[in-house]
Order: sequence, then C-alpha cells, then structure tokens
Amino acid sequence: MGLVHAVGLVLHPERDASPAIDAVVKWARARDVDVLGLTEEVGRLRCGATPIDAVELADRADLLISLGGDGTMLRSMALVTGRRTPVLGVNLGRLGFLAEIDVGELSEALTAIDEHRYTVEPRMAIRTILPNGAAVTAFNDIALVRVPGHGSAAVAISVLGRPFVRYSADAVLVATTTGSTAYSFSAGGPIVSPRVDAVLVVAAAAHSTFDRALVLPADEQPSLEVLPVSGRLAVEVDGRVAGYAVPGDRLDVTTVRAAAQVIRLGRASFYERARRKLQVSGSLEVE
Repeated sequence: MGLVHAVGLVLHPERDASPAIDAVVKWARARDVDVLGLTEEVGRLRCGATPIDAVELADRADLLISLGGDGTMLRSMALVTGRRTPVLGVNLGRLGFLAEIDVGELSEALTAIDEHRYTVEPRMAIRTILPNGAAVTAFNDIALVRVPGHGSAAVAISVLGRPFVRYSADAVLVATTTGSTAYSFSAGGPIVSPRVDAVLVVAAAAHSTFDRALVLPADEQPSLEVLPVSGRLAVEVDGRVAGYAVPGDRLDVTTVRAAAQVIRLGRASFYERARRKLQVSGSLEVE
C-alpha cells in the first residue's frame, strides 16, 4: 500500500502554479489520492483541490507540497510545525535552498515518496515571546531591526543566563542553521549545514568594536535585551514584522528540534545548492 492518501498544497501568492497543480491532480487521480488546499489559495486558481482551512490541512495531509520558493517552504513548514508530515518543495522560479525538485519532476517524485523511496531532513525552529505576549516561531531567524528614523539596535546578548557581549548595529538576529544562508549570511554570518543543531547570533552592519557572529549549541539558548541607548526596534520573524521592542524589553530564544521534516530525494546536496545559489567560487585558483 502506498504511503500517501492525501496531499496538501501550499501556493506562492503570485507565481503561476497551474502546471504544478495539474501534475499533482493528474498523479493523485490515478491513485485515488485526495488533493487538499487552503481555501484562500486554491479558490483563486479554481484547481481540482478540495479547499479547507489550515488546521484541517495539517491534520489530513500525509504530504505537504510547497509550490513556490523558500518563502513558500517556510510557510509550509510552519503549517505542520511539530508534526511528522513531510514537506516537498517544488521550485516555481529561482533556485532555492529548501525546494527539492522542479515542476517537471513532480510525478516521478510523488511516486518515489508514495513508495517510501526518500529521506527526510529534520529542520530546527526557534521560538520567543514578544513584548506584547505573543508567541512566535521561526525556521530562518528572529531579528531585532532598527526602525528608520530611530536609533541603532543596541542589544545585550546573554548565554546560559550570563552576559556575553553587547552589539550596536542595524540589526541583531538569532538564526537557525537553515537560516544561515538567509539574512544571517547577508549580515556576514557563517554558512552552516542544516544538519547541525545550533543557533547563530549575528549583528548586521555592526557599529561596535566586536562584530563577530556567535555559533551556539542548540541547548545554550541566547537572550537578547534591548539596552537603554537603543532605538525602537522592529521584531522580524522570518522576514515579517511581528511586533516591536523598546529599551528594557528582553527576548529569550528557545529551540525546537526537528520542528519540520523536509523531503530529500538525493538530487543535490546542501553544498551543491549553496554553491549555485550563493555563487560560491572562492579566491583565485593556484595552478
């Protein structure tokens, strides 16, 4: 018996996903597999998926298919946080780190998954409680970002309850290893394999003398305190503003191991993706 009885679709908000949806629906009909989608998404395309809400989608789907890029993958992973439902990423545009296949490979990939011929790559998430009391979860990063017209992000970092360093920067962020190739990378942080359970603390455009990134084991969870000299800061969660922090506020960041499961079919390694996406070539070659 096949592994998949119901697949869920998560769509990019703008890109045309019709060819991918058609491929999924055709494959599913041949095997009597249900195709499910979020009401607000599949309605705009009038595809053959059954429209349901996010909670039901997470409950019913044996497999979640993300049709888009890394941003769509992050939304898909958030929908099934803490569940064993695997997520398959399908590229609809530029090469990403999280997506596994292109549209033309969908039918073959779905058959392989249905026949248990795949592996999963667990992805860690990070969580914190915002100053307004809201709990947030990120698979890439949580960042304290300078608001234009206000002062710099002046943030004290504590590890295991003890002060370590104070940054003054345009932003101070805590990233997962999944997020090491996102905002953290652009801020000068290291590239870290997503197989490593660690968190990164990185200052973007640091104005302080100490500007080096920290790499911490997942169980040495950092705390960020907004210092009295700091400006008002936006709290960005995976690139979206989720709230604000002012001097005196403190964010304790915790980790959630294996919060999501990303499907891998052995087509390319993380390092191959990184080399292509980031155009890694290194210094001049020595003959």
